[in-house]
Amino acid sequence: MERRVKVYRLNEDGKWDDQGTGHVTVDYLERSEDLGLFVIDEEDNETLLLHRISSEDIYRKQEDTIISWRDPEFSTELALSFQETTGCSYIWDHICSLQRNMHFSTLASETFHSVNSELRELPPVELSTLPLILKIVESGIADQLRVTELILHDQVFFRKLMELFRVCEDLENLDGLHLIFKIVRGIILLNSPQIFEKMFGDELIMDVIGCLEYDPEVSHSHHRNFLKEHVVFKEAIPIKDPVVLSKIHQTYRVGYLKDVILPRALDEAIIANFNSIIHSNNAIVVSLLKDDSTFIKELFARLKSPNTSTESKKTLVHFVHEFCTLSKSLQMVHQHRLFRDLVNEGIFDVIADVLQSEDHKLVLTGTDILILFQNLDSNILRSYVARQEGVLFELLVKNMLTDFGDDMHCQFLEIIRSLLDSFTPGSQRENIVEIFYDKHLDQLIDVITSCAPNNGGQMDSKSVSSDRGSRGQSNVKPEILLNVCDLLSFCVLQHPYRIKCNFLLNNVVDKVLYLTKRREKYLVVAAIRFIRALVSRSDEHLMNHFVKNNLFKPIIDAFIANGDRYNLLNSAVLELFEYIRKENLKVLLRYLVDTFWDQLVKFENLSSIHALKVKYEQLLESAGTRSTATVLDQRKRLDERALEKEEEDYFNEDSDEEDSASAHTAGSNKGQSQPSVLVNGSTTNYPSPRAGGLVDYDDDEDDEDYRPPPKKLTDVSDEDEGLAEFPLKRKLVSKEEPEPKRLHRSPKGLKPREGVFAALCSTLSEAVLPGKRVGTASLNIPPSNVNQNAVEPNLKEKGSVDSSEHSQNAETENNSDKEEVSPRSFTDGLNDSADNRKLGDDCLLPPKSSPEMAVNGS
Repeated sequence: MERRVKVYRLNEDGKWDDQGTGHVTVDYLERSEDLGLFVIDEEDNETLLLHRISSEDIYRKQEDTIISWRDPEFSTELALSFQETTGCSYIWDHICSLQRNMHFSTLASETFHSVNSELRELPPVELSTLPLILKIVESGIADQLRVTELILHDQVFFRKLMELFRVCEDLENLDGLHLIFKIVRGIILLNSPQIFEKMFGDELIMDVIGCLEYDPEVSHSHHRNFLKEHVVFKEAIPIKDPVVLSKIHQTYRVGYLKDVILPRALDEAIIANFNSIIHSNNAIVVSLLKDDSTFIKELFARLKSPNTSTESKKTLVHFVHEFCTLSKSLQMVHQHRLFRDLVNEGIFDVIADVLQSEDHKLVLTGTDILILFQNLDSNILRSYVARQEGVLFELLVKNMLTDFGDDMHCQFLEIIRSLLDSFTPGSQRENIVEIFYDKHLDQLIDVITSCAPNNGGQMDSKSVSSDRGSRGQSNVKPEILLNVCDLLSFCVLQHPYRIKCNFLLNNVVDKVLYLTKRREKYLVVAAIRFIRALVSRSDEHLMNHFVKNNLFKPIIDAFIANGDRYNLLNSAVLELFEYIRKENLKVLLRYLVDTFWDQLVKFENLSSIHALKVKYEQLLESAGTRSTATVLDQRKRLDERALEKEEEDYFNEDSDEEDSASAHTAGSNKGQSQPSVLVNGSTTNYPSPRAGGLVDYDDDEDDEDYRPPPKKLTDVSDEDEGLAEFPLKRKLVSKEEPEPKRLHRSPKGLKPREGVFAALCSTLSEAVLPGKRVGTASLNIPPSNVNQNAVEPNLKEKGSVDSSEHSQNAETENNSDKEEVSPRSFTDGLNDSADNRKLGDDCLLPPKSSPEMAVNGS
């Protein structure tokens, strides 16, 4: 790595002379193993500076960009001024690192030269030379390679050392035995695989272990006696290969040496070498045995033979288990090949037989073998289970529900879960899932149901007491119930498509909730985990099932019974509430608060409960806002109809005196209230009749105090201006059909309507179909004679009727008109409009008007 610098030299006057600019590097000096600083001129590539880095502390760093030192060769001060601080830091760190290595090498070389400078071979192994040999072995780290070479070069060193050990042991020479112990331990600490290969051979290993028995710091141990007498080598099948036997014995003894004799003296590097030896030996043993076809065939022949004794069969099963375990030392390809060969030999048939044994330890050993196959390749076991139509699977489920005492573990559960795992690739997965749900799901549920209380599963709050679950329960261990519940939770997550057809139809959820009545809190938590798994599916049908069957009640009861205790049950329920709130599951949210808030209110100080209530209130507010918007939209669409109802109610409340006055002047009001109409039925562009005589009755003294509501003016004006379109008229009029029926029930208020409201209806009819406007004035004339001239006899008839008679005949005329008028008298678009307005057209003309005004338009 190059760095740009300026080179300075201190002159005799005490000033720095610039020697030039170049790039500095750290490199080896020519024909030397020493490192130095090289500065090469950036212009002509000439060497500006060549300095051998010294181990002496002569270097100084100034201002992060300058390194200076006194060069002993030139007897002057030199300095390097760097352009960048990073370059200065790099060179400075390099110099400091080299100085540290130089100090270390100096110390090591001093030790080497003091002890082994002229040593070409180890001294002869004698009792008198043991101290010198020990000094050579413990000479130091820098001398390890040299000592290792000397030991390996001397072919008889270990043999002579072991012979001397046996002599000292026979003579009980403890000083010599202690020295030999230290020498052997020092050789082991050299951590040389080549030396280990010699020491741990069959000829020397027992003597090496004997040397290590004489540790001066501890009392004498009898390791050899233990290995020879107490350790028994069992052969399930006689092994004829001597190499296999040698490796098996060596593996055990090296492990004993590592774990028992020298556990405190060995460092991680030595332990790693010991493990490497063991691993290598295991691979050799398995490879040699698997290639021996005679050995494998004899093994399975004995396993399948009915004449094999129980003890021998147990030994064979343990051997198969150890054999499969050691196969992990093989490469993956060879391990796959071995396991498939074992399957072809019928190992699963053997394990199926083992799983039916009365010896629980043997059953668990067989289960461990299945787990080894499952961990290597689950498809191997899955294919066998599907091919045998679930015979082995049935044994696994049966043993999972069996009490194994203190040896009960979760092996069966793990194997079943692995077989049912939907994320594991394989063609046989669906077949095994079908087998499980068709044959074994009910079996698991029956185990839970057998633990139900005597009250038939009534899960009320009274059942959650100190003695709940103590009666009516079978002898199923709680650990088994826990495994069953965990397996069901696993199935919910792995096979959600099975929830409706297998879980809901068979009331599995209700039965699992029986566990909430148990005394064991971890079973209650397991049931809550099952519900939590179901809720996580966010299935609306499933949530409606919860609400319909009130399935949260046992969970709430258990939560209430738990009180303020902060435990796993409390956390599980709160986490369930928190999930419902965060995922905004509205059905469950309303169900929880509406049904159980009276019980949960005392826990409102908990953040999860409080947040649940806040979310519920927000849900109600949002629902109320949407409802209000809908109502406002409906009111807006029915606004005109509502206004006319107000108008009708107002006039229905008028006094009888005002009604009589209106009836007296009804006949003469038509001339002024109706707009000008030509003979052909068309209207002129005169002002609207609303402003001419609808409100202002100048000639009617009886109506001087009459003041219509201001709102009516606006409403009528809006209608006059906005009803020029025919479709809009049909839409508005069709909403007013019920009004004539209500008016018939109020004969008292009939006349005011004829005076005012009928004028409005006349105006609207004129705006739509002016040619037939006048026809509405006479409802007693047949439809074929309706024209402008038909108004005159009708007006004369009404003019001859006094006020008292008119009020009595109004209702009769009203009813008769309704029966006589037919939709054929009008166009289809005005059918409803004419029917609604026919009651008020008799009195459209104002007082003092003549019938000719309606015809001539004057």
